[in-house]
Amino acid sequence: MRHLLEVDDLTTDELVRVLHLAADPAPPRVLDGRGMALVFEKPSARTRNSMEMAVFQLGGHPIYIQAAEVGLDVRESVEDVTRTLASYHACIGARTFAHATVERMAAEDLVPVVNMLSDAAHPLQALADVLTLVREFSGPDVADWPAGDLLAGRTVAYVGDGNNVFRSLALAAGMLGAEVRFTGPAGYRLPDADRDRLSAAGLSITEADVAAEAVAGADAVYTDVWTSMGQEDETARRLVDFEAYRVDEALMEAAGPQAVFLHCLPAHRGEEVTDGVVDGPASRVWPQAANRMHAARGLLAWLLGEVDHAGEGHVGEESP
Repeated sequence: MRHLLEVDDLTTDELVRVLHLAADPAPPRVLDGRGMALVFEKPSARTRNSMEMAVFQLGGHPIYIQAAEVGLDVRESVEDVTRTLASYHACIGARTFAHATVERMAAEDLVPVVNMLSDAAHPLQALADVLTLVREFSGPDVADWPAGDLLAGRTVAYVGDGNNVFRSLALAAGMLGAEVRFTGPAGYRLPDADRDRLSAAGLSITEADVAAEAVAGADAVYTDVWTSMGQEDETARRLVDFEAYRVDEALMEAAGPQAVFLHCLPAHRGEEVTDGVVDGPASRVWPQAANRMHAARGLLAWLLGEVDHAGEGHVGEESP
């Protein structure tokens, strides 16, 4: 049984294969006649829409499940909810607060579990991010993509909070051969455990205190909100701490004319990024958002179509 809880649950070859499947305009209907449970503790526009459409395009039926409908560890344990959903569905996606929740789901090992976001990782966003970069630099046709590392020779500079989005991005971009840089205020950088995980994957991050130095010559400049969902009580302090790390027109000019701009959205315009950058010529945020659907489709096509575990017997095995 295979699951995707973080990008490095894939090997580099598997990651490349997922991206190839994501770029396929006629994906295999690996979910024909089957369902996927989409459990949301946190709401999301892009995650819900991209996942539902990806499942539909693979022939399946997505079921959107709000937190109150299952009451993880309130109405029922995470394990019991997982067993119930696995009785009906070929796959479970979960957008949760605690990463331990998706780990507990996957530990049941009944159907593949996909982390749609947790406090520790956002692998689906990272898949969309690197798909956007590969398409930007090598074109939409996979026949034109390089045979080796898809992002070799490219540099991605991340500005802001060393959060779940950055960790997953660093893994995905680094696995494909990119140089990854980080700049952000002290106290908001990757914890040692995350550094160890990146090191174990053979990756290293170049850090800089000054944003302009970190982005100089980069092929892509990436940022995320300064205050994520669940951190609202930290907003006032974060607005002060991150003031020097806003991506504005001057910072993009420091990066150079070759640089494109990425943001996982939603953007807090005027905080981590200005209107002029989001709506400017370097921005690729809308293709990046669209690629959430394509990346999810590629992952599911691989997970349920090419990994040897997706037999019909996984659905409904527990008889009443």
